[in-house]
Amino acid sequence: MAELAVSGISTELVGRRVRLRPLREDDYEAWSEVRTRCRDWLLPWEPRPAGAPYSSEDRTTFITRCSMRERERQLGTGYGFGMFAMGRFVGEVNISSVARGAFQNAYVGYWVDQAQAGRGYVPEACVLLFRFAFEEIGLHRLQISIIPRNRPSRRVAQKLWLRGEGIALRYLEIDGRWEDHVRYALTAEEWVERRDRYFRQWLAGSGTW
Repeated sequence: MAELAVSGISTELVGRRVRLRPLREDDYEAWSEVRTRCRDWLLPWEPRPAGAPYSSEDRTTFITRCSMRERERQLGTGYGFGMFAMGRFVGEVNISSVARGAFQNAYVGYWVDQAQAGRGYVPEACVLLFRFAFEEIGLHRLQISIIPRNRPSRRVAQKLWLRGEGIALRYLEIDGRWEDHVRYALTAEEWVERRDRYFRQWLAGSGTW
């Protein structure tokens, strides 16, 4: 069973092999080890204005970041989760920039330990996140934007049968360069149509459906 926050929104999502929960202070050592080891694997895809220093990843900054994520959760503007497999921290997946009103939209982002890539952890985590987004917090649409040459991330979108919506030109500044992004999306209606298929492929045997 997932833990429930005071508001009734799940703070832990459990799949067949993957468990998602908000990161906390005592996760710092595991998080830092992965981020340091995978620096060259991750930084080419992360937004950063030209000339800006790389974000600090010390303990104090990490704790502040965890607090900000908790505040976003309380406000309903974002939901960040650490990704754990076999009890080990392997990456992050999050929902950000939640828009309500007539839009009911949010953005999905993810990253994984290079040593754990290709094992299907990210697609499984995304399915858990999709269910959370559509069935718990009532969103209508999710978007994922990926640099075209980032083949591992695009492979995740393909495994999840996400609908391509074309290329957004010069969409985000990545390490000082305005990069085009391929846009993928999933709506609540598509979620309903694919829900059982997602379960069979990614969560069967988990007991979470």
